[in-house]
Amino acid sequence: MANCYLIFGATGGIGSTLVRQLATEGHHLAISGRNIAKLELLQKETNAIPIPGDLAEWECIQEIVASAKDALGGLDGVSSCIGSLLLKPAHLTSRDDYDAILATNLTTSFGIVRAATTSLFSTGGSIVLTASAAAKIGIANHEAITTAKAGVMGLIQSAAASYAPRKIRINGVAPGLVETPLSAPLLNTPAGRLGSEHMHPLGRIGNTCEIARSIAWLLSPEQSWITGQTLAVDGGLASLLPKARATKNRSS
Repeated sequence: MANCYLIFGATGGIGSTLVRQLATEGHHLAISGRNIAKLELLQKETNAIPIPGDLAEWECIQEIVASAKDALGGLDGVSSCIGSLLLKPAHLTSRDDYDAILATNLTTSFGIVRAATTSLFSTGGSIVLTASAAAKIGIANHEAITTAKAGVMGLIQSAAASYAPRKIRINGVAPGLVETPLSAPLLNTPAGRLGSEHMHPLGRIGNTCEIARSIAWLLSPEQSWITGQTLAVDGGLASLLPKARATKNRSS
């Protein structure tokens, strides 16, 4: 059955893959992002309805959700694939750095939940946010981003409890390191790539299709009894000890 979905961050690596997957499955889509040129290209490819906007203001997010609902004739689910990355220890993180990371990753997610739940009050539906495996495990130099993503995970649980009586399911996906333009600076040297691969027990970097499939699965009304969950799609990063490290620890 075809559903109506709004995807925020639709032009990013994970977001664009999700849009293509949902379009291939026959769903009706509205897509939002800051890059109008990329939105238009994605529209031509998938026939999704582009709704650009600046997500810094919650009022703008509310308008995007309302426009998507009107354009699609209803709304069954909303997903946010928005994210940014900052790798600095706390003592080298400026207040501007910190504010920008929280604004992009946490404040925007809160605004999306605020707008989407209002739109889904009478019908129920699904909201899926993007967290991070780094928020579940201590990784050096990730203080700001893990603060934001841990906040997203807390938001998922609390909002899921608040809106369950209205049959609104709220879940999240927590990826490990995924091959996207955002992660390219970490992977553009052999040493950087090898080190990143070794951090994941499955021994490789993730791809956008794996994350998109998980988001689509959680969005689907077929998962009608899943809410308040953050699904780790991370090659074991946040829950398993890589073999090389485990062997070293046993021998020390």
